[in-house]
Amino acid sequence: MDYVIEGEIAQWVRLAFAPGEAAWLSKGALMAYSEGVQWRPRVPGGLGSAVRRSLAGEGIALTYAEAQGAGQFALITANAPGHVAVWNLADGPVIATRGSFLAAWGDEVDISVIIARRAGAALFGGAGLFLQRIAGQGTVLLHGSGDFDRRELAQGEHLMVSTGNLAAFADSVDYDIQSVGSLQRMVFGGEGIFMTRLSGPGTVMLQSLKHGALRASSSGE
Repeated sequence: MDYVIEGEIAQWVRLAFAPGEAAWLSKGALMAYSEGVQWRPRVPGGLGSAVRRSLAGEGIALTYAEAQGAGQFALITANAPGHVAVWNLADGPVIATRGSFLAAWGDEVDISVIIARRAGAALFGGAGLFLQRIAGQGTVLLHGSGDFDRRELAQGEHLMVSTGNLAAFADSVDYDIQSVGSLQRMVFGGEGIFMTRLSGPGTVMLQSLKHGALRASSSGE
């Protein structure tokens, strides 16, 4: 699959399909497509995954788009300001937080919804109880609000992240929460009670804007 990432403020992607090629897209991601592209709602992983996916806030089904001939294309977007990053599954599976998954394609792409490994992270970590895990052989497109900051954590290295600024991370990264500390920080620090604590090894994708921050700002004007 050939692709080109376009735009600056709210990036979108042009996917160029070879005959018979297909891609999984997040719900509502299709902006435009050529007449030889056929698409339909489809649930990866069956009924059990559908239930978990609905609880994850991603919708029960994804969009499955497939080319019926040569020279076909689709334009896809996250419908929000931000940037698109590429994750090669040859580097290992990726865990995407709510709203971060945009598209995936390849020979053996498996998209599932998993439960956060730790109860505290599930309840207070900001990413939610359910996360999307994309594995296999292929390419994943991730959307981040604002700009991306990509970091490589060494074995045993820790990173504290403000709630809502975590977009995605490698399956090898441990995800938990930690108290911000003093009562003064909790009340006046603006970060809430907990921070997200990530432990390496693996890649971490941060987003400079929290999910929904622009919408909240616009509604308050």
